[in-house]
Amino acid sequence: MSNKRVLIGMSGGVDSSVSALLLKKHGYDVIGTTLELFKGSSCCNMDTYIDAKNVCKSIDIPHFTYDFKSEFKKYIIDDFIDCYSNCKTPNPCIECNQYMKFGFMYEKAKELGCEYIATGHYAKTEYSKEYKRWVLKKSNAGSKDQSYVLWSIPKELIEHVIFPLADFSSKEEIRNIAKENNLKVANKPDSEDICFVPDGNYKKFLENNSSIKPKEGNIVNSKGEVLGKHTGLYNYTIGQRKGLGISYKVPLFVLGFNMEKNEVIVGEEAELYKDEILVNDINLLLVDKITDKMEVQVKTRYSTKSAKAEIVQEDDMIRVHFLEPQRALTPGQSAVFYIGDIVLGGGKIEKT
Repeated sequence: MSNKRVLIGMSGGVDSSVSALLLKKHGYDVIGTTLELFKGSSCCNMDTYIDAKNVCKSIDIPHFTYDFKSEFKKYIIDDFIDCYSNCKTPNPCIECNQYMKFGFMYEKAKELGCEYIATGHYAKTEYSKEYKRWVLKKSNAGSKDQSYVLWSIPKELIEHVIFPLADFSSKEEIRNIAKENNLKVANKPDSEDICFVPDGNYKKFLENNSSIKPKEGNIVNSKGEVLGKHTGLYNYTIGQRKGLGISYKVPLFVLGFNMEKNEVIVGEEAELYKDEILVNDINLLLVDKITDKMEVQVKTRYSTKSAKAEIVQEDDMIRVHFLEPQRALTPGQSAVFYIGDIVLGGGKIEKT
C-alpha cells in the first residue's frame, strides 16, 4: 500500500475516472484536477467539470479546476495555426501532453505536495535495469496504446508519472470497472475529435481564428502541369484523394505543396511512398544522444503500424531511413522511435 500523493488529470471521461478509482484503491492520496483549456471544447466544458467533480465526490477525493486557457492558446492553438500556415499537419494532442498535462499540471502537482501525476492514457512507466533509468513503454492495450502521443514529455518526469491503465488490454474492461463501482460515466462515449474543434471542421476553425482564408491556386502534377484549382493549401493533406475536384486517367493523391507558387502537388499512389525523412524538435527519453546508427521501429502516425528503420543523428536533427518505403509521410506529424516496447524518443517530421 502507498500513501504517496498523486494529482490526476480528469477529463470527465471513463478512462481518467477509472484511473482515479484505481489509484485510490491502491492506497494513494489522490487529488483530481480538470484543466480549463478552451471554452466549449470537448474535454473542458461544463459537462466535463461536472462529471469529473461528481466522480471525485463519489470516490471521496478532492477536485480542483485550474484556468490555463491563455497558456493553451499560446502553446497549442497558436502552434496548430502556425503549422497549417506552413503546410504542415499538426498533432495538437502531443503539444497538449507536453505543455499542459506534463508541464503546467506537473507544476500544480508540486505546489500541492504531490510526488506523482497521473492520466488515463494507455501507456506504461517503469524502471529499466538494462538502461538504468525510468522508461516510457507501450501499454498492454494493443492498437489503443497511446505511447505515441507521449514521446515529448520531459524524461526527468517519467519516474513521477503513473498510468493506472497500463496493464489493461481493452476499453471494455475499463467500462466494466466503472459499472461495478457505480461511476455514472461508465457508458460515456469517447471523444475522437480534436478537443478544441468538437465539430471536426478544422478548416472552419482556422478561418474563424486566424488570418488563414480561402485562396485559390493551381493543382499541378509533379511535372508542373496544371490539372485544376484548389481552394487554399490548408484544405488539403498529404495522401488525400477525395475532394480534389479533378478527373484524370488514374486516381490522384496529394503529394505535397509549393507555398511560394500557392500550388497543391498531386500524383499517383506510387509517388506517395518515400524511404527517408528528417526529424527535428527531438526529445530523447532512453539515451542522451544517438552517437551511432541505430536500428529501431518508427511510428509516423498514431493509427499506422511501426516500420523498421535506421536512424542517425545529424546535429539537432535525426535522419530516418526506412528499410521499406512508407506511404504519405507528412511534415508536422510525429515520428516516434521504439526499441521493442520502449520509447527511445521522437520528434516532428520536418522534411520528406
